[in-house]
Amino acid sequence: MSEPYYITTAISYPNGPPHIGHAYEAITTDAIARFQRMMGRNVRFQTGTDEHGLKMAQAAAEKGVEPQKLAAQMSEKFVDMCAKLNISNDHFQRTTDTAHHVASQAIWKAMEANNDLYLDKYEGWYSVRDEAYYDESELVEVEGEGGEKSKLSPQGTPVEWTVEESWFFRLSKYQEPLLELYREKPEFLEPESRRNEMIKFVEGGLRDLSISRTSFDWGVKVPGSDNHVMYVWIDALTNYLTGLGYPDKDGNFATYWRQDGDIVHIIGKDIVRFHSVYWPAFLMSAGLPLPRHVFGHGFLLNRGEKMSKSVGNVVDPLALAETFGVDQLRYFLCADVVFGKDGSFSAEAIVTRTNADLANSFGNLVQRTLSMIHKNMDGKIAPTETSDDDAALLATVSVATDTEFPRELKKLNLSGAIEAWMRAVFACNQYVDEQAPWALKKTDPERMEAVLMTLFGAIIQLSIAIRPVVPEAADRILDQLGIAQDHRNFAAIAEPEWIAELAQSGFVMEKPTPIFPRLELPSGEGEEAA
Repeated sequence: MSEPYYITTAISYPNGPPHIGHAYEAITTDAIARFQRMMGRNVRFQTGTDEHGLKMAQAAAEKGVEPQKLAAQMSEKFVDMCAKLNISNDHFQRTTDTAHHVASQAIWKAMEANNDLYLDKYEGWYSVRDEAYYDESELVEVEGEGGEKSKLSPQGTPVEWTVEESWFFRLSKYQEPLLELYREKPEFLEPESRRNEMIKFVEGGLRDLSISRTSFDWGVKVPGSDNHVMYVWIDALTNYLTGLGYPDKDGNFATYWRQDGDIVHIIGKDIVRFHSVYWPAFLMSAGLPLPRHVFGHGFLLNRGEKMSKSVGNVVDPLALAETFGVDQLRYFLCADVVFGKDGSFSAEAIVTRTNADLANSFGNLVQRTLSMIHKNMDGKIAPTETSDDDAALLATVSVATDTEFPRELKKLNLSGAIEAWMRAVFACNQYVDEQAPWALKKTDPERMEAVLMTLFGAIIQLSIAIRPVVPEAADRILDQLGIAQDHRNFAAIAEPEWIAELAQSGFVMEKPTPIFPRLELPSGEGEEAA
């Protein structure tokens, strides 16, 4: 049986429609999940929506609707985003589901049974927008236009002084176990810069964490304290267990949430503390296995600026996909942004990158090669004698697609994997120019066929490798090439026998259709790339 691999995005606050940041996380995580499936892994990929908390309650009040109604309306938009961006998630978890309330109360009871919860009074600073508590030392004091002073969180969001009865979690008890985790398993949190931040935070001393609220009731009820609702982050983080059937520890839970299992959380850098400090502490307390890997990616910036509703630069990802194409948007976000660092995008940047890589380089390689095979060989595929030049090209392509691309994607280095792939694409185009098969038709038709068959095999490998990033386009190419679905994986790349098999089957290639048309900049867009 293939090795299980469980990968998740953070679940999104549906207090507004999806923006490009949500799409970025979903697309990059999807590319990783698709890659692992193509490596033969038993993958489960989960995403969802985080529908409780004061922020959702306030958003619903502003719109004059019940929180449950707003949650249902907005969650549907996130489901729709996943469908339209070709996200291959196996499960979509909503935190308002009854099963999720059961799971959240189960982990609460497990922490309580470990003597890690107690009732007290909370007095301190709370950010509604961040759904986070902050120490005085973390806050920034700013002066308004009228001279009044206010405090902001490290994220630049307003905080308010809160006093209420609260359940507390003994987070301080887990300071040393967490530091030991970071030391012994540095891969638990990456990139390294995020891990260093959290080590510094934990070394500074952990205070017990307020984990319930009484000032509002939109949330999961605390077992035995019905006037309390759980702190939204206990509820939110537990979604990763709910989607596997917890508190039932058989079935999917036993398969995917195992001790030392391959459990990967892909999250934004702004919620690293919750996933790498609070979450492992909750799991330790509840006696549950820890994730293997938490990866905090950077922000996606609009022309170098952070997006916000007040500035008016929030971008609808579905509008971008409609304008430029789903696969083109997916490619740009995986190729142009170094995963783990902040990245910038614009219409010009998307057009420039996808035209250069997909239309001019790979798309042109595919179209002119297949057109020559169709025209000069009647679309027939046949084994040929290969030269040293042919073998050298195929070796270059094999190294890129069978070694470098998988190696980098295993490290979650999406842009690095695509760079390796593009080097092979460039090598193929250079080979075409040097061999000039159009000229060989008259002077040496056998050599022409050898060159075209060499390119045919290379294009198969390149198309299979890039499938996790541009699945629809890659499959359209592989359909034209006659490659069966069960051969579209990395095991097939390692042992290519396509040409012999296709020749034996009598496959004849139809006239090819272009896959990557050149994009044009929409009217009204500027000339400068981001």
